[in-house]
Amino acid sequence: QVQLVESGGGSVQAGGSLRLSCAASEVTTDYYMGWFRQTPGKEREPVAGITSTGIPTYTGSFVNSVKGRFTISKENANNTVYLQMNSLKPEDTGVYYCAADQKNSNFWAGRPNHWGQGTQVTVSS
Repeated sequence: QVQLVESGGGSVQAGGSLRLSCAASEVTTDYYMGWFRQTPGKEREPVAGITSTGIPTYTGSFVNSVKGRFTISKENANNTVYLQMNSLKPEDTGVYYCAADQKNSNFWAGRPNHWGQGTQVTVSS
């Protein structure tokens, strides 16, 4: 019954900005939510996650590359998660997936129970 719908992707020039949105339905406020990225030939990897109380985490392969450029946030009133992406670079190109799980350990292990359909982000130089 849980549904995650992403929006906000598109094509931009390097240095531009995008704001990804993930509208969640049939989830409770205790869900851990966040964003994954997948590029050709690579596994889907977590980019950022956020607790139900709004504590963000940027980790793994992306912590250094996105620091100071990406910001994850959440509106608890409507269970919507955002990823503000500034100063975009071609290396940010990929399909971004919203994900949710009641356990943050499942999220960071790469196996959240719920996935969105993905939204394409393309950054040209």
